[in-house]
Amino acid sequence: MPGEAATQSGARHGAPATNYSIVRVLLWMSGVLLSFTVMALSIRQLGKTLGVFEIISIRNGTGLVVLSVLALARPQLRLQLNTRHIWLQVTRNVLSFAGGFGWALAITLLPFATVFALEFTTPAWVALFAVLILGERMTASRIGVVVLGLAGILLITRPGIEGFQPASLLVLGAAVAFGGSAITTKKLTASQTTFAILFWMNAMQLPMNLAGSDLLFVRKLGSSDLWPVIGVAVSGLTSHLCLTNAFRYGDATVVYPLDFLRLPLIAVIGWWFYREALDPMVFAGAALIIAGVLWNLHDAARGK
Repeated sequence: MPGEAATQSGARHGAPATNYSIVRVLLWMSGVLLSFTVMALSIRQLGKTLGVFEIISIRNGTGLVVLSVLALARPQLRLQLNTRHIWLQVTRNVLSFAGGFGWALAITLLPFATVFALEFTTPAWVALFAVLILGERMTASRIGVVVLGLAGILLITRPGIEGFQPASLLVLGAAVAFGGSAITTKKLTASQTTFAILFWMNAMQLPMNLAGSDLLFVRKLGSSDLWPVIGVAVSGLTSHLCLTNAFRYGDATVVYPLDFLRLPLIAVIGWWFYREALDPMVFAGAALIIAGVLWNLHDAARGK
């Protein structure tokens, strides 16, 4: 689309972000926050019945069906499914698969707040990779949002010996993989459509997940699993749709730190639905996270 092309071109040449593009980033990232929250709740519920590979197979399988139907109905979408930069697509999807598997497995083993806290080292990796690979500028506000975000996480979780159990190491590895996946996604948005990125993601990751699944796992599902299945199917598609489009309107170091906001949100949801502990430090940590995010957005809007 012309607007997308102009935004990407401006970003590549160092032009300041417009308020219009910042608003779009915020809207798309709101969709990401909502989608990942729904996905976490759905995975926690389905984890009582299915394995992690089987749960993610539902996400990829339903996503591939929806995208294939759209491609059959609209010839112009089929034209977007070329093999240009296919190895970059493969790299993105292997990293995304590895990160998604570690994250989903940890969701079934650890409290929500712990999983999200450790996962939220991802913006630090994104910032590092964005400077080294994409050549993005490392400004004071971009450093600040990572530092304040990590400080907020430490306030909320106050990790001790428990933070170093094996399941926690899974999440830390997933964070590095998510960081690499975010950078390759940002690179792909310069030449590939959102539809093509989502299609190749589901087409490549579905066989990976089915390889670790009971191919007849649908027989394990009962009527009580209907809504969690729908939650995984819908949020699995919308989360990556929203994140990919957010990258079209802002630098990776502006977009990804917004995901810090998911931690105080999921801590409250974990307390509400699962009686997980919640104390005033959640709100103190959330204040630090929000302060960093607002600082970074303010400087991005001013083109600093």
